[in-house]
Amino acid sequence: MSATLWLLLADAVLIIHAVFVAFVVIGLLLIVIGNHLGWGFVNRYGFRALHLTAIGVVVVESWFGVECPLTTLENWLRFKAGVSVYQTSFIEHWVGGLIFYNAPEIVFTLIYTAFAAMVVATWWRYPPRRS
Repeated sequence: MSATLWLLLADAVLIIHAVFVAFVVIGLLLIVIGNHLGWGFVNRYGFRALHLTAIGVVVVESWFGVECPLTTLENWLRFKAGVSVYQTSFIEHWVGGLIFYNAPEIVFTLIYTAFAAMVVATWWRYPPRRS
């Protein structure tokens, strides 16, 4: 397989990763705002369970020091493409810059845990409903 194809696959994984992050962050905003505006879908059990599971996975990975499988896959694909640390595609540069920050791991663990606590609080404040 060509380096270009490996890079395209890596960029696709990065976009999936960004969509996952957006789902977790925007999902919480939708739950809170949607409850104030009367949007029924934000309390559907499936949506809420998927949202809670998504942040739960992030928190557990963080607590146990496990790298996100999407990050692992993306890095492996970039390695297969023969890309060094300083070579990035347009997508990697911009999308990666949006979701990856340079800070001590404890900072992320605390942020993820606090965010998960907010998600759990929405289950109490705005309980999900089964169809």
